[in-house]
Amino acid sequence: MLDETLFEAEEKMEKAIEVAKEDFASIRTGRANAAMFSKLLVDYYGAPTPLQQLASFQTPEARTMLITPFDKGSMAEIEKSIRDSDLGVNPSNDGHAIRCILPELTQDRRKDYIKMAHRKGEDAKISLRNIRRSAKDQIDKAVKDGGVGEDEGARAEKELEALTKKHVELVDELLKGKEAELLQV
Repeated sequence: MLDETLFEAEEKMEKAIEVAKEDFASIRTGRANAAMFSKLLVDYYGAPTPLQQLASFQTPEARTMLITPFDKGSMAEIEKSIRDSDLGVNPSNDGHAIRCILPELTQDRRKDYIKMAHRKGEDAKISLRNIRRSAKDQIDKAVKDGGVGEDEGARAEKELEALTKKHVELVDELLKGKEAELLQV
């Protein structure tokens, strides 16, 4: 039973790490990448649809993203959702594709993005701690109900702490990498 609880906690922590990676990828750096547009939703025939499903992405230059919609009728809505997003880009439509030229990041903007990355990192750590608390409650309940011995419960709690520490350190590494990426000029 304790092994199931630990396994379940580890799975949830791995998912939390994946979410953190996606969140960090969506933060804009000096280079253009398709992950920046992963959170954008486009009103496609009345239904909010992820932009990734409506177009292909190319990066012809470091700060240029070329978005080619599969359906040319959706270009206006795609352009509108990019313009309304917090990416800070002004898309230009040439009739076949949408070109987004990312402006050079100012030092102030880089600091704002670093703060955003720290917030997302802290959110990931909070998520990991919540998973730990839930698993610890399950372990304590199993010990209290007499299903397992106190020694086994203590061993499981130590394993849970080690698991949590490992995942928190992974979030810290991801955050350091994103910070270094943002500070590159």
